[in-house]
Amino acid sequence: MEYALTFTEGIISFISPCMLPLLPVFISFFVAEDKPGKAKKSTLLNSSAFVLGFTVIFTILGVFAGTAGLFLKNHSTVVNLVCGLIVVALGLAYIGVIPLNFLKGISGKYKADNILSAFVFGMIYSVSLTPCVGAFLGSALMLAATTGGAVKGFSLLLVYSLGLGIPFIISALIIDRLKDAFDFIKRHYDLINKVSGVFLIIVGILMMAGLLNKMMAIFA
Repeated sequence: MEYALTFTEGIISFISPCMLPLLPVFISFFVAEDKPGKAKKSTLLNSSAFVLGFTVIFTILGVFAGTAGLFLKNHSTVVNLVCGLIVVALGLAYIGVIPLNFLKGISGKYKADNILSAFVFGMIYSVSLTPCVGAFLGSALMLAATTGGAVKGFSLLLVYSLGLGIPFIISALIIDRLKDAFDFIKRHYDLINKVSGVFLIIVGILMMAGLLNKMMAIFA
């Protein structure tokens, strides 16, 4: 269940109001301009390398969070409470109840025209992506901390990165066909924000009550 949860958080991160409007800009950094067939292959490779780049950074963070959680396992009640409070705060910030300015804004210019540069670009932009995906990335990290263990932290953040990265790669390949879908999402940003914020708050409350781990054990 925890993997389904973090994968969902990755997908929601992808359609966040901060991230989605900049998607064409990001994709333009590594969309190839070769002949049609070759361009699509190059775009697939470059976008995959970009996703791999930020996945490396996010999974490293997951390992640290899981390791910290393992050391604090004897204090699981406190860990659950603190992590749950953080996730609830992120949810409240997401729907605009409390101001957390570090969750806003992203900028930069770069051109990644080969696999290596796209990979480095992904690693560098994992930092710049954090303001856009910070709430759900933070939730995934808190989940890794409460479950404990470096391997669990790695796997949870890998699944989160897949939830964020797979739609990214697909969008890079069919960006011209997604205008209507993007326009629909933009028109409903307020609703998406509210639903996403409530989702985080519920996860946080379950963490605080120690119920999330029990639910995961049931569905494991």
